[in-house]
Amino acid sequence: MSQLTGLGPGTRIEQGYLCSAKERTVRVRLIGDEEARITIKGAAVGISRSEYEYAIPPADAREMLETLCERPLIIKTRTLVPHAGRTWELDVFHGDNEGLVVAEIELEDAGAVVELPPWARAEVSDDHRYSNSSLAKSPWPTWGR
Repeated sequence: MSQLTGLGPGTRIEQGYLCSAKERTVRVRLIGDEEARITIKGAAVGISRSEYEYAIPPADAREMLETLCERPLIIKTRTLVPHAGRTWELDVFHGDNEGLVVAEIELEDAGAVVELPPWARAEVSDDHRYSNSSLAKSPWPTWGR
């Protein structure tokens, strides 16, 4: 991570799950103070899954996060990092997942060739524990590495 300097402060994201079943998840996300989204995802097939996302009023997202979402919430700071012609989303987790840092990219198809950045330690796409819905159920520090 020492190679990542001067990237700026990133964006705070708070998210919670209204449903976190293996077959489907329904996520509410507050991005900074001005943007909010609700996302419905289907079951994973390899590293891909169907996804539907819609903008919602930030006040509604805040209320759902405070009153309806499963605990713990996922709290992280996201920074966009360019590497090899792609933009990586670097998430630094806070709260119950403090200390975890995960980077991901959206691929045009599951077979796309990806060059890992030199600051990446391990490929974890196939490890479901790193999904945000799993981290909400079983925070990273509890894994007993």
